[in-house]
Amino acid sequence: MSTPTKKIAFHTLGCKLNFSETSSISRDFIEHGYEKVGFNDFADIYVINTCSVTENADKETKKLIRKTKRINPNSYIALIGCYAQLKPDELIALDGVNMVIGAEEKFNLLNRLDKINIKNNQNFLLNNDIRNVTSFSRSFSYIDRTR
Repeated sequence: MSTPTKKIAFHTLGCKLNFSETSSISRDFIEHGYEKVGFNDFADIYVINTCSVTENADKETKKLIRKTKRINPNSYIALIGCYAQLKPDELIALDGVNMVIGAEEKFNLLNRLDKINIKNNQNFLLNNDIRNVTSFSRSFSYIDRTR
């Protein structure tokens, strides 16, 4: 008997770069058998690509975390993006947040999620000083968003 497909939902806050990165990251999940669903739908995993340009963006991230827990109280929440890079300890301490990944590792999100047991709601924090980031991952938006 095959295992059920994990459902994953993405939400992006902020700039065009965040949108293109979310698009690229979500394609990786789809290519590896995950079912991408809308952010307002029931999912096993919710990924929020955060922004931290304004205090309002930080508040919006916290609002989205609470929203996902109302949709699926047993969901696994992973945060990437600027807010995750700048204030990882603050975010991992929030009720409901399971994973916070900084700039250097965000394109390894799929591998990180595959290595842990999301059913145990295992928390995971991986963040390096932004000055030590030396790699660049190409990303592009495909069909997800246009201007």
